[in-house]
Amino acid sequence: MVWFRDDLRLSDHPALHAAAKSGAPVICLYVLDDAAGRAPGGAARWWLAQSLRALGADIAARGGSLILRKGRAASVIPEVARESGAAAVYWNTIAQASHQAVEKQLEAVLAKLGADSQSFPGDLLVPPSAIRNKEGRGLRVFTPFWRRVLSSGDPPKPLPAPKELRPAARIVSDTLESWQLEPSQPDWAGGLRESWTPGEASARTRLRDFLKHAAHGYAGDRDRPDRDGTSGLSPHLRFGEISPRQVWHAARFAAEENPAIASDTEKFLSELGWREFCRHLLHDHPNLATENLQTNFDDFPWKADKTALAAWQRGRTGYPMVDAGLRELWRTGVMHNRVRMVVASFLVKHLLIDWRDGEAWFWDTLVDADVGSNPANWQWVAGCGADAAPYFRVFNPVLQGEKFDPEGTYVRRWVPELKDVPAKLIHQPWQATPIELASAGVTLGKTYPHPLVDHARGRERALAAYAKIRKG
Repeated sequence: MVWFRDDLRLSDHPALHAAAKSGAPVICLYVLDDAAGRAPGGAARWWLAQSLRALGADIAARGGSLILRKGRAASVIPEVARESGAAAVYWNTIAQASHQAVEKQLEAVLAKLGADSQSFPGDLLVPPSAIRNKEGRGLRVFTPFWRRVLSSGDPPKPLPAPKELRPAARIVSDTLESWQLEPSQPDWAGGLRESWTPGEASARTRLRDFLKHAAHGYAGDRDRPDRDGTSGLSPHLRFGEISPRQVWHAARFAAEENPAIASDTEKFLSELGWREFCRHLLHDHPNLATENLQTNFDDFPWKADKTALAAWQRGRTGYPMVDAGLRELWRTGVMHNRVRMVVASFLVKHLLIDWRDGEAWFWDTLVDADVGSNPANWQWVAGCGADAAPYFRVFNPVLQGEKFDPEGTYVRRWVPELKDVPAKLIHQPWQATPIELASAGVTLGKTYPHPLVDHARGRERALAAYAKIRKG
């Protein structure tokens, strides 16, 4: 039996590869266990449903079938092993405390049943145990961390997908529909369906197309939300439809074939490295989503402002770059990375709202909500995390917009009520004259909100709050 988890693919799947190679019939099992680790949010549950459909079809094409069960994995898997007479259970390990606890439990129960169990590394480029400081702790600064990963050499080459899977005896499976992963009343997933095709085949196509077309110029274009300059691989990586090793080797090969993109692929791989860094942080700090890494922030005077939080969530802050990002998120399940930083900084610094409120919103609305990257990135922006941006670095949403969306293309797409505002004013429509606003069809406070807070005042207030905890 092969237990699938956040590795919904057939290629470079060490556990599946070993099982298929054994020559025995293979049972492919996915267990929906919301008690193991952090339960996915709404957008991620939608993606999971599509990904499982795609995986089931890929397995069926090779002669097997995907069995679905719901419950605690440490109980469900032994049950299925008993029902099927499986002699062994294989899985790819997840280097997170909650998952490792389940794995240990499972190993003990299977041993009592007389069934073998084997786990394989498959989720990271380098295991956390391999990158430690002299005191045996994980690294908290990205650059030396990434240097250490690079000095480890290339990770193992990806494994091929099995050509066929020997079918096992028929086993009862839940229906995917019975899990109700997809929204129905209301069905808010229309924008997700338009934007994405989950599954391994789509992930591989995206990677190939990115390396062929968009990689050239990635180092600069990745910061431009008005351009199609990123890979779009993050949700595929989140669900393991493609592995970090596949991405690594494909990027290295592309750079060898086309040396002109070498520096861009290095930058691209360092972004993969940031995912790795966040996962290593999570391994060492299982409460990353709830506890400040820097404990001096435990006394930070956050404001509980439900009205401002709701305006931020809906993309009604009065700052076009911020609003565009939040509306993109609601519609597509992702937000451009540069804009994520601006949006997060606005919440925690301009509005003084706790980073955990923003992290929770992203967790529910992102299709790529990663258990390591999401909280680590929020802590980075808030200034309380590892390798954190200094708290006094307050992103100016107007300047960020003017620099990275100079013509207002991104804002016009997601904030259509501002589409006729001239480029020089689109990131600060409150500076337009009444005539300019009228000719663009904009009435501030009616068709588009006034800014929730003045930038200079918001920055001043944030720095004053930070000064209090520094004194403390």
